[in-house]
Amino acid sequence: MTSAALLVADGPVAAKLRSCRLCADRFAGTATAHRPAPVVWFRPGARILIASQAPGARAHASGKPFDDPSGVRLRDWMGIGEDVFWDRRRLAIVPMAFCFPGYDAKGSDLAPPPVCHRTWREAALAEASGVRLTLLIGGYAQKWHLGSAARDGVTATVAGWRTAPPGLIPLPHPSWRNTAWLKRNPWFEAELLPVLRARVAEALA
Repeated sequence: MTSAALLVADGPVAAKLRSCRLCADRFAGTATAHRPAPVVWFRPGARILIASQAPGARAHASGKPFDDPSGVRLRDWMGIGEDVFWDRRRLAIVPMAFCFPGYDAKGSDLAPPPVCHRTWREAALAEASGVRLTLLIGGYAQKWHLGSAARDGVTATVAGWRTAPPGLIPLPHPSWRNTAWLKRNPWFEAELLPVLRARVAEALA
């Protein structure tokens, strides 16, 4: 964790969220049988908001969002380093579920529990005030933020990034599982990434 992140105090919503145990029984029944451990990474004044899906197993263990290869790729897409990415004074991360949802019996990721975003999301977004740019990562976040403007599937929604509301950029999940997707859609790196990096730099200026 960066020294800057350590110096940032939680707001009242973030502080309360850290102790949430709404999904204790749900998680105990998963293949991972883990306990709730909300990964809370937002505060008032951040310039950029990352609206994502849910923490993965590594983030669950470390308490840092995107503390995995997906985070390496996301930071590359954004054109920023760890010092900026994990500085809550500049960047907020508000997923659709704040805890690792766990795996099913086949080892696949479980969906973020709806009770999490129904309980916490609006309050968390209100506390993460001052955002200039929001990155919508994956289908769950895109549907929540874009509503009827979200197209049929992530690929179509990301491909329509030029028509997204001001201040919003839809992105695929940066998981390395999506490497084949990136190869099938070269327009993403050629057309969208330069714009994304420029807007990130502008929001942080």
